[in-house]
Amino acid sequence: RRAGDAPAAGSVRVRLGYRPPFDVAALGAFFRLRQIDGVEQVAIDTATEGFTFGRTIALQTGTRTHAGWLLARVDTSRCCVELQLGDSLRPLLPLVIRRVRHLFDLDADPHTIHQVLGADFPLGEGLRVPGTLDGFELAVRAVLGQQITVAAARTLAQRLVQRCGTPITTPHAGLNRLFPSPAQLAAADTDTLGALGIVRQRQRAIQALAMAVDSGALRLGAGADVPATMAQLTALPGIGDWTAQYIAMRALRWPDAFPSGDVALHNALGVRGGPNPARAAEARSQAWRPWRSYAVLRAWHTLPPA
Repeated sequence: RRAGDAPAAGSVRVRLGYRPPFDVAALGAFFRLRQIDGVEQVAIDTATEGFTFGRTIALQTGTRTHAGWLLARVDTSRCCVELQLGDSLRPLLPLVIRRVRHLFDLDADPHTIHQVLGADFPLGEGLRVPGTLDGFELAVRAVLGQQITVAAARTLAQRLVQRCGTPITTPHAGLNRLFPSPAQLAAADTDTLGALGIVRQRQRAIQALAMAVDSGALRLGAGADVPATMAQLTALPGIGDWTAQYIAMRALRWPDAFPSGDVALHNALGVRGGPNPARAAEARSQAWRPWRSYAVLRAWHTLPPA
């Protein structure tokens, strides 16, 4: 980690290093496809295939909430991410840095991972597992995405943010809203959520998640006890193995998550149509331990765009 150039007024800048190779274009496309307007802003640079990721964020320390904004740009010439954040987040700089490293999977060791996966996925060495800045937000978005397309899930998330999210003022016109907090969604009534097009099963799952996180009973972030957290998740209404595995992969930063029931994964592995595709996928995945999260990303990446 190296200090960057002198920060602009009212902001802080740092550089966060990573080990190459890094498929920046794939990560940028992943985030761009799921962008929630107002909360996120992903600008793709077609000339360099790089991207800039901007977003709002609210971090809790004790009883105080620090809300602000950040911008992150991958600089492939220096093998780093240039991070800029608003002055309101300065007191939490180490925490923001840690979360951005998780968001872009900057601590991955591509060479070590490729030694295990290269025989089956020779073209995916630079792929990273996209993380999140907020585990609760990721979990809610995972629930919204159950059994529907990415585009449809994005629409639901957009409505949720516009209806329940808190407005915020930033220097960036496209960043003006915070994702709803656990407390806000725990207090949301079913009529409000239903009017957004969220079906009852997912309403119950979102509110159960919100209440568990808001009370402190459930922690969704790197460093959590993965088996215990997944057991807590699957005990909640409307959350099954696929959702728990997806949350483990992206929010808990577990490198060995494997959603064996995923239909797209079945297609990529050529097991769909067999007598038990989930079991076949699980059996095949044993050779990819402990990097099955990366195997999932590589498998998904072999599929043509939807």
